[in-house]
Amino acid sequence: MITRRTFLGTMGAATALAAMPTARALGANDRIRIALVGCGDRGMQDLRDALKESNIEIVAAADAYTRRLEMMKEKYPNIKTYDDPLKLLENKDVDAVINATPLHLHAKYFLATLQAGKDLYSEKTMAYNIADATACRDAAKASKQVVQIGMQHESEGELRDVQDWVKSGKLGKLTMVEAWMSRNTPRGKGQWVRPIPEDCNPDHVRWDLFLANRPKSAFDANKFINWRLFWEFSGGNITENMVHQIAWIATALDLDVPAAAYCAGGVFSEKDGRQVPDTIAVTLEYPNDLTVLWQSTFSNARYGLGEHYLGSNGTIEHVSGSTGMVTGSQNSRGGTKFMPEKANDPSGVVIESTTKGVTHMGNWFDAIRSRSKDKVNATVEVGYRSSVASFMSNLAYRRKARVTFEDAKAAAPDALYNEADLHTSHHKA
Repeated sequence: MITRRTFLGTMGAATALAAMPTARALGANDRIRIALVGCGDRGMQDLRDALKESNIEIVAAADAYTRRLEMMKEKYPNIKTYDDPLKLLENKDVDAVINATPLHLHAKYFLATLQAGKDLYSEKTMAYNIADATACRDAAKASKQVVQIGMQHESEGELRDVQDWVKSGKLGKLTMVEAWMSRNTPRGKGQWVRPIPEDCNPDHVRWDLFLANRPKSAFDANKFINWRLFWEFSGGNITENMVHQIAWIATALDLDVPAAAYCAGGVFSEKDGRQVPDTIAVTLEYPNDLTVLWQSTFSNARYGLGEHYLGSNGTIEHVSGSTGMVTGSQNSRGGTKFMPEKANDPSGVVIESTTKGVTHMGNWFDAIRSRSKDKVNATVEVGYRSSVASFMSNLAYRRKARVTFEDAKAAAPDALYNEADLHTSHHKA
């Protein structure tokens, strides 16, 4: 488990990052050599997106499961494979790393990648808890490396238009944002539950590397394959999906971390042994009289995904007919528009978003080639704020109580999965 001593040691290491080696100098058209850490479904999608960009080469991959490494080698015969990501980071042929490990490992390989002098694309949610999120943010700011967080809808053109509408005052007094994300699966088949291959056993899995800083335990194939279902390794739907929308909302409205969070829900859709809830209603309190609501169910997909920004002068509607915005798909998009409120804006003029977005991977590679840390669309600051909001929401769910930012900062880093620490402050632990 993460302890106060471990965390402070991590923070101390982060301050030395500026002295670490940096990526080789790249011209505007130079080939960028990338590596993938974590070769599951999400990592493979990231890799496919990366290789669609010009002059990108995959040279290495790491995973704790031999099956995934064999699949990588079949598809990309010339790459080097590693069962330990830290060994991969010693490879001097690697310029940049995609970190697509399970959530509880994000911070470990985030910090290690920066220390190795490699540029980094780190999947959302940036970190499991506030201690890790703080360490990652501070390390990235102290480093010369270019870091992009894997929240790809931060690169959408609609976000730029919404920012302009908000800054111009079109909304008037904004007091509430409603957000939702809904999915469905056939009865008896829970969301995220994946089949366990026959060779998923201790002979083919580095269970020690998967557990990392979690309590030591006997090999569990279900936890390894379906880690999203368990608090030790996952923040559930809040860190898989809500984090995308909260980041988008925070960027659009220039919000800091929430002042407080409430959360209700439970495991209602499928009683399949999962620990994380499949039905959730989150309320986030922000300063300056703003409430953000987010709700989700895995039992109905009718209304897809979206947000309503409710202002006294008008409404911004940002919706998708499916959950494609989260996965990166552009299918079934519902559009983004501003609609005036007659009471304070009788013009009746509806404005639709027209700005085109850019590919998230392309944005990262452009920033790498220009060595412009501030050119990435999903910054570590966005990653930090959305990680904090996610941890606060999950802690409120686990405690069944209102959680303030100060409460969350004081909580033990393992509070979500360690019942002994659930109601214990980090400082008292």
